Amino acid sequence: MKDIIVIIGGGIAGLEAATQLLSLGYSPIIVEKSDRLGGHVASWNRLFPDMTPAKDLVDELIRSSKDANIFLNTEISFINRLKDGYNVMLSNGISIISKYIVFTTGFKLFEAQKKEEYGYGIYNQVITNADLENWFNTGKDNRITGKEMKAIGFVHCVGSRDEKARNSQCSKVCCITAIKQAMEMKEKYPDAEVYCFYMDLRLFGKKFEDFYIKAQRDYGIHFIRGRVSEVSENIDGRVIVKAEDTLVGKPIKVTLDLLVLMSGMVCNPDSTKSASMLSLPIDSDGFLKSSDNVFHITSSPKNGIYYAGACTGPKTVPETLAEARSAVLDIHSHIRGQKK
Repeated sequence: MKDIIVIIGGGIAGLEAATQLLSLGYSPIIVEKSDRLGGHVASWNRLFPDMTPAKDLVDELIRSSKDANIFLNTEISFINRLKDGYNVMLSNGISIISKYIVFTTGFKLFEAQKKEEYGYGIYNQVITNADLENWFNTGKDNRITGKEMKAIGFVHCVGSRDEKARNSQCSKVCCITAIKQAMEMKEKYPDAEVYCFYMDLRLFGKKFEDFYIKAQRDYGIHFIRGRVSEVSENIDGRVIVKAEDTLVGKPIKVTLDLLVLMSGMVCNPDSTKSASMLSLPIDSDGFLKSSDNVFHITSSPKNGIYYAGACTGPKTVPETLAEARSAVLDIHSHIRGQKK
């Protein structure tokens, strides 16, 4: 009989974990609370830095994991520890006995309306990075009119590196996402002036610096170092942004047709809810706490419980896929060791 492994979450980490488990002869079960697979990436349009269509990645992962048992619109009702495994009770009434569980519960985006000074939910022309990706995919958003735009702005670190927002950590991908989206908007509105307001740019990944240089050299994106201090609206419904350019030591005020807030990553409440059933520890940043942050980042302190992707902190797509493979390899090694 094939070993059954439960995967909580059907985003790209869960799909990749299922794919690798299938290739090794196991029987993965994916439990996904929504009505579709792919998580946040399924809602994205193109992926940095190669501008690869996100749909291509998600479709490939769904195709390669199709032989897994998949429960959509299903949540974890309860998990209890058995003598040598776990009993996972699903909201559809099904009970699964397994020795191994992989948490791939991902993240949620910071709720931009909590930063009232930026005007999300107050001013019509203020949207989030997720709203903009949805517009790229569907072309539908009443806040983005069909008229030509003269100026567009992006605010980095919304809800990240912010003690007041109770999230002092960097969300890792906001800078590069802002650059990607700024370039995409410049392609759609070539005559528009596009501004990125940032604290400092954290571009650590492969080709990220090249992407940044391209944004300046080929697209003419303006990068302004300094926090936005005030957002308001004029009589025409355009957004007025006040900030300080700390590189030149001068205040700046620009009037925009659209302001995009780069909402950061915070822990998915479903992660902590399921983790509490097993008394799994939560780290100081609110994400699930790995055994350590260097050598065993995909391992939990509990036997048979593994992590992959953004449930332990902000991750890029390549990091997420690599962690899914790593967690599966850990499980495979543990099973082989037990059978010897």
